[in-house]
Amino acid sequence: MKIRIIITGGTFDKHYDPLKGDLTFKDSHFPDILEYVRCSAPIELEINQLIDSLDIKTSNRMKILESCRWSDEKRIILTHGTDTMVETAKLIGETNLDKTIVLTGSMVPYSFSSSDALFNLGCAIVAVQLLPQGVYIAMNGKVFSWNNVRKNYEKGIFEDITTPGQAS
Repeated sequence: MKIRIIITGGTFDKHYDPLKGDLTFKDSHFPDILEYVRCSAPIELEINQLIDSLDIKTSNRMKILESCRWSDEKRIILTHGTDTMVETAKLIGETNLDKTIVLTGSMVPYSFSSSDALFNLGCAIVAVQLLPQGVYIAMNGKVFSWNNVRKNYEKGIFEDITTPGQAS
């Protein structure tokens, strides 16, 4: 079964701009990533937008939701910035789509050698194939239900709301 990866930006797809000295968006790393990791799962890529999650507004979230809703694929990975990933997962989760949707991202850009991007993406690719219909977040080697997760900014990890530090 084909998996759709909807790309929205976030730290995952940021590039270091040596002229400006900051992180910006140029294009997506995903074609190179999928070739590099030799992923054999059938995947369709869709660039929805390239935006920092701190800049996401309601209209951006609605554009993401519409991509999920109208996708022919029943298994979707959504890359997203970690700062507002939970809010987007909530919006999609509350719509109760008949699909398995896994949001993932990274704390460090893919282009940095210390990035967690490949690990989180690998977890999301496996999770979207095994989980039942619903909306989830795959981060830090754990999978969380959309309605029982938060980002712990002090520890730099995602955790359960009901039992912090435990996977759901």
